[in-house]
Amino acid sequence: MKSAVTISLVAEAAGGPFVFWHDIPAAAARAKELGFDALEVFPPDGYSDYRDKLDDVSSQTQGRIVIAAMGTGAGWVKHKLTLTSPDATIRENARKFIRQIVATAACFNAPAIVGSMQGRSEHGVTRSQALNHLRDALNEIGEDARSRNQILLFEPLNRYETNLINTVQQGIELLASLETKNVRLLLDLFHTNIEEQDVAASIRLAGAAVGHIHLADSNRRAAGFGHTDFAPIIKALRDIHFTGYLSAEILPLPNSDAAAVQTIQAFKALTQ
Repeated sequence: MKSAVTISLVAEAAGGPFVFWHDIPAAAARAKELGFDALEVFPPDGYSDYRDKLDDVSSQTQGRIVIAAMGTGAGWVKHKLTLTSPDATIRENARKFIRQIVATAACFNAPAIVGSMQGRSEHGVTRSQALNHLRDALNEIGEDARSRNQILLFEPLNRYETNLINTVQQGIELLASLETKNVRLLLDLFHTNIEEQDVAASIRLAGAAVGHIHLADSNRRAAGFGHTDFAPIIKALRDIHFTGYLSAEILPLPNSDAAAVQTIQAFKALTQ
């Protein structure tokens, strides 16, 4: 298993669960110093000038730091786009936004993440209709990612953030209903702490469908700053032969550096 730490480049996401903010060179340098393997990036879009700074990360860190994944949530945070909006134009713009980030992420040999842009069943859109919209979008975007030699990551969210896909079981069922076989689950341990009766059992149930992990404690702080028992979770990940990233999408508390230090210490203690 590999370690990653998040950086947000989105001003509108201020206060959100990201360790580092805005300064890519500083985040890469500190990630390297602490011993992380990668950065997970929350970009504003798929085409801004941040790409040049990301291009420099590998050389700046002598190849020690790569890009683990890119989030697409700015489409919701900045533009209020979702894949399940009752407005067909908004749904299409949401697909375009995600495809732009898929293309950019692929340039860094990284997958894109669909989380908050899944939207909700609301404003006259039934759950069945919303899920159909979501399936259609994931089929299209998943195949776009496949054409770029990347998977697409889909993240179940807790009930307070969406009423569509909350649990691992629902995520498995969604993936099974897709025509594309190029979508994997991102399991965020903050969300699973809310929704799963037994997180380790849910991981084993998902098995090879698990593509990425967000390493977060029960209070969305760094692992070890809450009450989650991570030992059975790590054992379950080993049991399914997971070799991907444990990425810290967490609140930067008490500050960014302390959160990063605690994360890498916890990661090493849990996985070594």
